[in-house]
Amino acid sequence: MAENLVIVESPAKARTIGKILGKDFSVMASLGHVRDLPQYRFGVNVANDFEPFYEVPKTKKKTVQELSKAAKGASAVYLATDPDREGEAISWHLLEASKIKGVPVRRVVFHEITKSAITEAFDNPREIDMDLVDAQQARRILDRVVGYRLSPLLWRKLEKGLSAGRVQSAALRMVSDREAEITAFIPTEYWSMEADLKKQETARKTAFRALLHNQKGKRGKLSIPDEAASMQIASDLNGAAYTVAKVDKKQTRRQPAPPFTTSTLQQEAGRKLRFTAKRTMAVAQQLYEGLSVGNEGQVGLITYMRTDSPSVSNEARNEARRYISEKFGTKFVPPSPRAYKARAKGAQEAHEAIRPTSCFRDPDYLKSYLDKDQMKLYELIWKRMIASQMSAALIDQTTAHIEAENRDAKAPSPVYMFRATGSVTAFPGFLTLYHEDADDQADDKQPPLPDLSTGELLDFLGLEQKQHFTQPPPRFTEASLIKALEENGIGRPSTYAPTLSTIQDRKYIRKEKGRIHPTELGLRVNGLLNDHFPDIVNLGFTAEMERELDEISRGEREWVPVLREFYEPFQQAIDKASDAIPDEATGMLCDICGEPMVVKSGRTGRFLSCSSYPKCKNAKPIPGEEPQETDIFCEKCERPMLIKVGRYGKFLSCSGYPECKNTRPLPGDEREAPEETSEVCDKCQSPMVIRSGRRGKFLACTAYPKCKNTRPLPGEEREQPQETDEVCDKCESPMVIRSGRRGKFLACTAYPKCKNTRPLPGEQSRPEPELIGEACEKCGKPLAIKVGRRGKFIACTGYPKCKNARPLVSKKPKKEPVPA
Repeated sequence: MAENLVIVESPAKARTIGKILGKDFSVMASLGHVRDLPQYRFGVNVANDFEPFYEVPKTKKKTVQELSKAAKGASAVYLATDPDREGEAISWHLLEASKIKGVPVRRVVFHEITKSAITEAFDNPREIDMDLVDAQQARRILDRVVGYRLSPLLWRKLEKGLSAGRVQSAALRMVSDREAEITAFIPTEYWSMEADLKKQETARKTAFRALLHNQKGKRGKLSIPDEAASMQIASDLNGAAYTVAKVDKKQTRRQPAPPFTTSTLQQEAGRKLRFTAKRTMAVAQQLYEGLSVGNEGQVGLITYMRTDSPSVSNEARNEARRYISEKFGTKFVPPSPRAYKARAKGAQEAHEAIRPTSCFRDPDYLKSYLDKDQMKLYELIWKRMIASQMSAALIDQTTAHIEAENRDAKAPSPVYMFRATGSVTAFPGFLTLYHEDADDQADDKQPPLPDLSTGELLDFLGLEQKQHFTQPPPRFTEASLIKALEENGIGRPSTYAPTLSTIQDRKYIRKEKGRIHPTELGLRVNGLLNDHFPDIVNLGFTAEMERELDEISRGEREWVPVLREFYEPFQQAIDKASDAIPDEATGMLCDICGEPMVVKSGRTGRFLSCSSYPKCKNAKPIPGEEPQETDIFCEKCERPMLIKVGRYGKFLSCSGYPECKNTRPLPGDEREAPEETSEVCDKCQSPMVIRSGRRGKFLACTAYPKCKNTRPLPGEEREQPQETDEVCDKCESPMVIRSGRRGKFLACTAYPKCKNTRPLPGEQSRPEPELIGEACEKCGKPLAIKVGRRGKFIACTGYPKCKNARPLVSKKPKKEPVPA
């Protein structure tokens, strides 16, 4: 056993750090969290100062045992988890769960996995920061309280399976409010007019376009509300002379954007690479934890990817300036290094921005070592960092003010003023390398104007009149929603990607052509929360909670009083809402018991239900929402097809059900459009797209059904089998550790020829079937109690030939009814 034990979260990070530290250190991975609140119960004692009940999941018990055993033989234990609140909490949970005693335990923190950063961290270890741990505990308990108190209410009032969270509810409100703005928006008509002009005695290809701006002598931009006004102006301009009244020239400086934070990286990767936030963070994690790079071996390529600060170290800035000077020349290096400050609310300035660990490790050098996604994201991060330390771009802008006057008109005619704008890049500066995109940006390219002089007469080529309508605010993209969350101080860098994934997985939102739309379910959930829990979905309240969590992390407040201040009014609102939200009345009576019928929701949508449920279980479709007949006939039995509603929406079903169970989608009713990617099929070289299946999203070949190749999304590949010293007792092939839905197990490498499997050494196999003394009514063989993934049940021992099985029934005798 090595002298020192280092514990990190992931195997990739362990490999990279292990090669840097050398043979005096043993590096082990905890594989993420080793302890958390229970999965299927509340796990918080509110009455006892919100005491949490942490437990080690079954899948992590072996890991904890291995770490505890390794720590006993070490002279020192170093906890090297991520440099944020969650990483600090993981270190604390590791210490508590493995019960390390009698061994010095130290916490080391680094923001990049390089030799210099690792060496400095291990030279300056510290104790676990309990203020950071308390802040993370408070966040975890707060989210558990909100989820476990609100979700059951949604189940009762809307439908089962719904969830509500503090940050996700605020994000859903932003999407819903934007949809309400769009729905309420009333477009207004307006017109624009543009004249095509050119210098006299020049070719037509030198023409430029000028926009009508105002009338001479009048302030403000000219309003053209309708076609009649446009035609009147066109009439005034008939035969007008166009003269250059004034030419304004100025030079502007365009400054580069700062290095990436988590938010800006997710936004720019969405715009430029069409990556989702989840995909961006998965690839960034790989780049941070380290990849094999030629003679360098395993090396971390970027700094820590969860940060809200754009600042970088002096060493990184100086290194970038040296690279720029060598690659582009000294004129591309500004006089002094650029320093950036965070604009986001509550940003943690102690962290660095996301940057390459070495500016001299350029994308061309790494091209053969990274896959496509890794290469694209690394290049984006590298270019942004280098550009942030380059000189400003100089843009020469020219604006020509042009008078249009009909001098031959008999009656006095208004003089109209046109404007033409052009720009030329005098010095490209950082634009040589990088240009930042923006959400919903208009085409701002301005072609250069010819050399114009005051008083010059221009040739008129034509007048274009355009009708326009004012547009509602655009729907959010993932990038713009993340930007809005950050601007409002909602959530933290680590929460943006899971928040968007959650509200999409819950079917609260859907994406169409990259735009986020709230679903009907999402609008109903938001409406209920907004009516009865305005604080939970209030953006200011959510941001204030983040500020209080920051105060806890700095040691300025205690976490228990903060939770108590939130919980008491929140619980009162829950109690009030449970009684105040009635079922939707219909005015109809149950045709079985005569009680009122109410509208309820289930997994297939809304329906009528008897208000005396469960005494009366009468239920039926809402009038007007019964299955609708169509002109389409079943291709199997030739009966008419009906439009029905299922858990996935409307579909066609045969009217002969249950005799004929034929179904198919509605004509023209397509599934969610596949999301385009830059991936290429490794079998037929056709483009790959992201599709959705019952197990989530995956990459699929566009040549389907000719080519049925699919593969997981980058960063979501299944865990690779682990080699072992075990040998198959049937065919003597090597055994490997695989993961299944019931955990890890040993499997033969000769699969599918040999399907032998067995439990991991030291882990108990399933209990032997317990005979119950009864015979199978189908084949006569003994019946036994077996254990399945849903618990115990009675099954025939003749399986698989006889598959007879039934639920386990209590053997307690039923009580005899008492005679009246």
